[in-house]
Formats: sequence, structure tokens, C-alpha cells
Amino acid sequence: MGKVIVWLLVLALAPITWAGDTGDRERVERSRELSQQLQQQLGAELMAAMQAQGPVHAIDVCNVEAPGIAASLSTAGLVDVGRTAIRYRNPRNAPTAEQVAVMESFAEQIKQDSSVVPERLVTLENGEQHYMRAIVMQPQCLACHGQSVAEPIKQAIAEKYPNDQATGFEVGDLRGAFLIKWLSEE
Repeated sequence: MGKVIVWLLVLALAPITWAGDTGDRERVERSRELSQQLQQQLGAELMAAMQAQGPVHAIDVCNVEAPGIAASLSTAGLVDVGRTAIRYRNPRNAPTAEQVAVMESFAEQIKQDSSVVPERLVTLENGEQHYMRAIVMQPQCLACHGQSVAEPIKQAIAEKYPNDQATGFEVGDLRGAFLIKWLSEE
């Protein structure tokens, strides 16, 4: 109940416009494409690493390759592609209060209907638009993000991410969100 009250308070104070209010379908479609490209490219790299050398190597891929993949999809001065999470591993992916509010609403939507993958386009007070699409925990993610992470994986995580918060998840939980920040008009 406390989280719901905080979420409602953040939404009341945050200058957010939902996608349905903006009618910016082209931007939503392009954002969806970019988030899917990030998901597919990162997923392929992680699966290859897992198959070749196991989950400890996948930690290296997330640490080194994920930022590069996101950067390759970004366009300087126009769009910034990335990820965020309430319980993040990389501090560079820490969410804003507005992003937390959106992800909390995603978690509620997923609890009500696990077949839905929520997405939203929000307009901030400064005019920037941020598209977010939920990242839902999948079985292949449990080795590094689940409730029972093996000791060698824990050690690799601690070496790369000493302040990690991204474990303890179950399949179907909200893991985070793909984040597309539109920095200027296209």
C-alpha cells in the first residue's frame, strides 16, 4: 500500500504525459524498433557468451558490450538508447523518479496480466520524451538475476558491480525497462 501511495504522489508531482495523450505514434513505433533491436542484439551476445563460456562470461558481456550496443543504436543529439531498472546493476542505469513511477506501474500491469509487455511514452517538463518498454524476467536470466545465484557468478558480479541490486528475481517479474530518450525533434 505504501508503494502505491508513493507512486501516486510521484505521478501527481511529475510532469508526465502518457502516450495516448500525445498521439505521437511515429515516435512510439521508432522507439519500439530501437528497444527491440537493443533486446535482440544484447540477447544474442549474452546467449553466445553463455553457450561459449558460461554465465560468468555473460557478466563481462553485460559490463563491456551492452553499453556499446546501446551506443551504436543511439544518434548523437537526437536519441539515447539504453536500459534502466528500479533494482539496477550498473549505476549508470539508475532511474529518475519519473522512470521509477512508470516501472512501478509496469509491475502492477504485469501482476494483473502476465501476457502484457507494458510500454509508455512520457513527456517531461523540459519537453524531452522518454519511451519505456518493460523488461520481463525470462528463465535464461535466472543464472545472473535469480534468487539462487551460484558463487562464481556472485563473485564476478561483485567484481564488476560492487553495489549490485539486480538479483532475487523470479521468472515473470519486472526486471527493468528499455529506455529511449528523445533529446530533440527528429
